[in-house]
Amino acid sequence: MIFARSRAALPRLVFAAALLVSGTALAGPKEDMLALSKKFLALRSYHVTMISSDKRVPKTEMDFVAPDRYRMDSPPMGAQYMIGDTMYMTVDGRTMRIPMPKGMVSQWREPTRVFREVNALQIEALGTEAVNGKPAKKYRFAQSGAQATSTLMWVGADGYPIKMETSGGAGKRAYTMTMFYSRFNDPSIKIDIPK
Repeated sequence: MIFARSRAALPRLVFAAALLVSGTALAGPKEDMLALSKKFLALRSYHVTMISSDKRVPKTEMDFVAPDRYRMDSPPMGAQYMIGDTMYMTVDGRTMRIPMPKGMVSQWREPTRVFREVNALQIEALGTEAVNGKPAKKYRFAQSGAQATSTLMWVGADGYPIKMETSGGAGKRAYTMTMFYSRFNDPSIKIDIPK
């Protein structure tokens, strides 16, 4: 059950963290991130490859299509789709439909909530660094509290994230998640209700 809850939280983690990227420099790192969040909210689609230290699900591929569609594929778990307030899970060729709490996905596309989340973070600019041969701005942000996390993010010249590394703990268990972002506003990304 804990694993199922953490899987349901993946879109939130990916989206909330990705909102902290893209754009031009302003007065400081927090102001940068607030402005960058606006650009990310305007995306029509993107792809993320997530690599986890959890060997049960070491790699997940995720697509997003605005306003509220996600597709996650995590072998051996199978494909999961979030469309509006409904989750669809496809395992061994069978698809199950699971209603989710109203607004669970859409809340992470609401600007007021997004900006409140960014304001709660401690954000630091770390200069520039190349990622896969591409120049990038590097940021560190941290969230304190019961589920403290630390994240490094590299933002490309186009203002979109290239890579993000998050570490923290789920209870007493530590984890690391590395995400690679690509295919921004790619019209070929389509997410339909599975049959």
